[in-house]
Amino acid sequence: DLDPHGNPQREGDFRKAFSTPLIVDRDGEKLLLSAGSRAVFGYDPRTGRERWKFEHGDYSTAARPVHWNGIAFVMTGQGQAGLLAIRINGSGDVTKTHLAWKLDRGASKTPSPLIVDDLLYLATDDGHVICLEPATGMEVWRGRAGGNLIASPLCADGRIYLFTVQGKCTILKAGRTHEVLATNTLDAGCMASPAVSGKALIVRTKTHLYRIEEAAK
Repeated sequence: DLDPHGNPQREGDFRKAFSTPLIVDRDGEKLLLSAGSRAVFGYDPRTGRERWKFEHGDYSTAARPVHWNGIAFVMTGQGQAGLLAIRINGSGDVTKTHLAWKLDRGASKTPSPLIVDDLLYLATDDGHVICLEPATGMEVWRGRAGGNLIASPLCADGRIYLFTVQGKCTILKAGRTHEVLATNTLDAGCMASPAVSGKALIVRTKTHLYRIEEAAK
């Protein structure tokens, strides 16, 4: 899709991306994963050289790719979000050879997926939370977050935190069963993803920035 000078040859450049790229290890070397519009690319991060591409014919989402055991999990689509599980050990055009499995619907457009202890978690824009086997895509369990999601899920100390646009926080136990540990409500909704600093949880709502941690004894 590039001319000899490196410029796009058509409108709607395959390489245009809306998500943050991810650097992973591949056979002792680094590989940069970029989910572009209509294609996913693997680059050598030192040189920018393209190692492989996977064309999907859809549009990229804001969700960041994640990686597990040589498989990249990439969200695609805007009208109907899907998920591609792509083996990263290829070269050249791997569209027809390196797809491990896929979901045609029910994935996320905005929240990034999460890998915890060999399980893949999806938090969808409409508030579904789905736990999958990363090797096969088989569903382990499904639940609800109690609102719409833009912020990505966060795992800390074996707990998965979900903050909705409506301001509800749902805390799940990471694992093979759907177990809600607690729910809380903030004064305003969350659109930014939470973060962890030491033992503290950092949460930004539409109106405030919170540092949440257990009081010193």
